[in-house]
Amino acid sequence: MKFIAIPCPLCQSQSVAPYHQDKDAHYLSCSRCDLVFMDKAYHLSEKQEKLRYDQHQNNPDDRNYQAFLSQVFKPVKAQIKKGAKGLDFGSGPGPTLSLMFEKSGHQMDLFDKFYANNPEVFQRHYDFITATEVFEHLSDPGFELERLFATLKIGGVLAIMTQMITKEVDFPTWYYKNDPTHICFFSKKTMRYLAQQWGVKVKFFAGNVVLFTS
Repeated sequence: MKFIAIPCPLCQSQSVAPYHQDKDAHYLSCSRCDLVFMDKAYHLSEKQEKLRYDQHQNNPDDRNYQAFLSQVFKPVKAQIKKGAKGLDFGSGPGPTLSLMFEKSGHQMDLFDKFYANNPEVFQRHYDFITATEVFEHLSDPGFELERLFATLKIGGVLAIMTQMITKEVDFPTWYYKNDPTHICFFSKKTMRYLAQQWGVKVKFFAGNVVLFTS
């Protein structure tokens, strides 16, 4: 099967080119925003996607999982004020980060297409928004990012955790690419593109955490 030139799902640019192909999928890259993404012809169905998520062992009492999420929790906590209200986008089958913030005195809302489908959250406004290990799964990341940014208050924080493509990544053998639900891959250049589009600042933490602040 040949690559089909389709618009970038993040910035809608037509300037896309073949990036990699193997027996499981074809990938393209965008020269405008640097996103690498899977051809939609290889996306799982929503049913298949949810079956994989149902197998995730996201236990809120798991200290290792809490430590993993602390990579987001700590830099966000350092940026927000006491009593700040947050949204955990893509909270998954075992919400944990939201509980960490609640224990620190913050009110949290949840949204997840499969496990907490509460579209009313997009009619509200938040001091901070977190999305941990979410955006690599999204078929329309541009739409999702724009509606999240629209719900962020002036001076708010949007935190994203995702493994990013670097010069050191060998994409054909990259473990992160081998999860069939991972269909979009960001780089620091992609994140800087978003910051420029929104007119906000961007900071990187731990190699896989990004904070956008106005």
